Amino acid sequence: MLPILFLTSCGRKYQQTEEETMQVAIEQVAPSAEFNCTPYVGVVEEEQSTMVSFTGMAMLKTMKVSEGQQVRKGQLLASIDDAQARHALEAAKSALDQALDAQARMKQLHEKNSLPDMKWVEVESKVQQAQASYDMCKKSLEDCTIYAPCSGVVGSKIMTVGETVLPTEPVLTILSIGKVKVRVSIPEREIASIAAQTPSTITVEALPGESFTGGTIEKGVSADAVTHTYDIRILLDNPQQKLLPGMVAKVMLQKGDASEAPLTLPVKAVQQSTDKKLFVWVVKDGKARRQTVTVGNTNGNRIAIASGLAKGETVIIEGYQKVGDGTPVAF
Repeated sequence: MLPILFLTSCGRKYQQTEEETMQVAIEQVAPSAEFNCTPYVGVVEEEQSTMVSFTGMAMLKTMKVSEGQQVRKGQLLASIDDAQARHALEAAKSALDQALDAQARMKQLHEKNSLPDMKWVEVESKVQQAQASYDMCKKSLEDCTIYAPCSGVVGSKIMTVGETVLPTEPVLTILSIGKVKVRVSIPEREIASIAAQTPSTITVEALPGESFTGGTIEKGVSADAVTHTYDIRILLDNPQQKLLPGMVAKVMLQKGDASEAPLTLPVKAVQQSTDKKLFVWVVKDGKARRQTVTVGNTNGNRIAIASGLAKGETVIIEGYQKVGDGTPVAF
């Protein structure tokens, strides 16, 4: 009798274990547009870079901004020593006053026909020359200070106070980053599949948990002679200016129609039986059921489901090791 009782108690214990509800993690089967995406590495660039320089030569006297500072259009940026320009303006003003005085005196004689026309033309020419010289000197004095030609961020200060500035030599740069561009190198065999409106998703390590939807794509038409790649630039709105030039970005470019995206699951959810058939555990009426599937390509940690599942079905993706066919599950 003892062996019989032992076997009976074991059978009851197994029956209770089989009916025990198992805690699992699930996922609803759905198309994954990202599965048709190809990953690339890109670099964030400013939309526009403006080099700011003086038109004259002098010592840099003041620098009113620092790197990374926001500036608005028309804001004072820097100035150079204006002593020479001021002296030149004073001399030009004196010459102009003298020419105007001579003109006023000669005008009375000209009106009385006491001054030949040729002499009067000469007087007027001297006034015009003096006026032009004065205007040039005035402009040179105004050019001793530079103002921001556009709004943006100071990218770099190329010169410091005390250095001698040469005409047209850059002093600093202003970067426009209200919009940015993400530059990506595309192999020549893939460039034809990318259009101006190809959808893209962009993430950067410097901003974890955030992603950005790319806009219009500009395609380069000249390939790199060494790498045989073409540069594309993805326009990206950056109203909060979180994206800064130089940041490394991960770019996902969608290939094909989003409506044709396959059903996908985590690779670990697909199991193989002893007869080499692939299957997953689905949840039906609160119980685990084995479902045979066929699969397609993989992309990272996800795999495409070619057949065996329909959109919306519930698949166990964690805890499947503890279930059998008909095991009650909770999630």
